[in-house]
Formats: sequence, structure tokens, C-alpha cells
Amino acid sequence: MKIEVKDNNIEQALRVLKRKLQRDGFFKVVKLKSVYEKPSEKKKRIQQENIKRVKKLNKLKNRI
Repeated sequence: MKIEVKDNNIEQALRVLKRKLQRDGFFKVVKLKSVYEKPSEKKKRIQQENIKRVKKLNKLKNRI
């Protein structure tokens, strides 16, 4: 990942970096890895994410 710093404005570059990391799901992964997750909870979470993804795709298909 590459972030350009303009006019030595590091605060703006950090904001851009955080936004890009959030879009990529980096913070979500870090949060999940920081605490032990039981296998049953992991299965349940993955299943819910899949359902959410399918609903979103169906919603987009119905628009067209």
C-alpha cells in the first residue's frame, strides 16, 4: 500500500492510510485475532457473513 505525503502534511496522510486500511478490513482482522474465538463461534460468524454477502448480492442483482 502506498500513501503519498503532500506538503509534509503527515496528519492527512495518516487519515488516508486509516481509511484505506478500514476499507480493506485490516482492523476487523486485528480485532478478531486479538481474542480467542471458539470454533463454534467462528462457524456461526462465518455463516452470518456469508448470509449477509448473499443478501447484498441479491439486492444488487434486483436493482438491475
